Amino acid sequence: MILIVDDDLVVRKSIAFLLKQHGHRAMTAGGPTEAFELLQKRTFELLLLDMNFTVETTGEEGIKTLQEIKAKWPALPVILITGWGNMPLAIEGMKAGAVDFINKPWDNQQLLQAVNTVIQLSKNEYSETVSRSKLDKQYDFSNIIGNDPKLLRVLETVGRVCQTDAPVLILGESGTGKELIAEAIHMNSHRQKGPFVKVNLGGISQSLFESEMFGHKKGAYTGAYTDRKGRFEIANRGSIFLDEMGELDPTSQVKMLRVLQDRRFEVLGSSESRAVDVRVVSATNRNLQEMVKSGEFREDLFFRINLITVQLPALRERKNDIPLLANHFLKKLKITYKRPLLRIQQEALKWLKEQPFYGNIRELKNLVESTVLMSPEDDLGVADFRRYSLNQNGDNKEEDLPLEGQYTLEELEIKMIKKALKEHRYKMAPAARALGISRNALYRRLEKYNITNGVED
Repeated sequence: MILIVDDDLVVRKSIAFLLKQHGHRAMTAGGPTEAFELLQKRTFELLLLDMNFTVETTGEEGIKTLQEIKAKWPALPVILITGWGNMPLAIEGMKAGAVDFINKPWDNQQLLQAVNTVIQLSKNEYSETVSRSKLDKQYDFSNIIGNDPKLLRVLETVGRVCQTDAPVLILGESGTGKELIAEAIHMNSHRQKGPFVKVNLGGISQSLFESEMFGHKKGAYTGAYTDRKGRFEIANRGSIFLDEMGELDPTSQVKMLRVLQDRRFEVLGSSESRAVDVRVVSATNRNLQEMVKSGEFREDLFFRINLITVQLPALRERKNDIPLLANHFLKKLKITYKRPLLRIQQEALKWLKEQPFYGNIRELKNLVESTVLMSPEDDLGVADFRRYSLNQNGDNKEEDLPLEGQYTLEELEIKMIKKALKEHRYKMAPAARALGISRNALYRRLEKYNITNGVED
């Protein structure tokens, strides 16, 4: 049963009728007093709460009502109903415990999607014990390697949210596998037959943002010789993965919020508004909460993208998965380089488990491939891996390893780039392959960090 609280009779009846048409039972209340009476008499699975009950429409009564409801019924999920002009009010409501907010005038499909998502998530409970075999029977996580309890909890969360359309924010250090998790969310959802569009926001300049994301019409700007579809239109009826969300500039953040909020966009060079049906998965290795506090990231956008947050553990936090991952990469390299006798000695696997891997899974993958490429022998030992490790001494002495907090991720990335360039004689293509990124991505990082010495095309 869903409770709808709004002082507008037409609104209450409209939403109730819509919900009943789609299989939900609903009751209505004209204000806080009536709502509290109903809440005390029966159990509801969801509350739709309008934020404005006073003539001045300041929202103060709505916030107070929400706070009192969450104090008495903390497990009851609440979706707020408010106008676009009251975004600060919606944000205050999210801070007070609401799970989502819908703007007036609402889109029926968007409202139903939000209701179904919240109800589905509230029904799914975490199990006390979770195993890889149990997860693999329910979902396709074949591209994700590991049995560590921290990883299994992540996969359990992915399993819970994949059947909903909830926006998901994936957090984790660079190289922890955020893209694989995003793809798993898509492939295990009802959208799996639709497109999965990946967007690296860090590689899109502010001047090209609208064209890249929303498309453009012929003649929209100098050089626009043909019509072009944007990433959101391409992703329609599927999922869009917005990587490096923390790199989005302030102007682009406003435009991103608009399309995520309204599920509509305008093609550059056209006044036509187009609707889009897309599941949004975002990712970043930056601390968005700190960026919100410092004013670098919009608070309303932050709340819009993270209904569900997935925190990926660093590889050094799941050391027992390192041998599994190393052998997984080796299995693929045997085929790629036609060396079926390749193997990693047990001592080498033990040594790998003790490495810090601040570049995480990407660093491990690059180390295994570099070692295979440069070692003439098929039997790979500690000495082989030590030779190509970022930790060149490779003896695990405390003074030789970067201590946690000693280097920022940016500093570690610079070290990895310089090492790859040096090992590959400053040739771009092989250095980019060793780092596991495209040559264009490597160029962007060289420009960003002002690395020029000895670099060749």
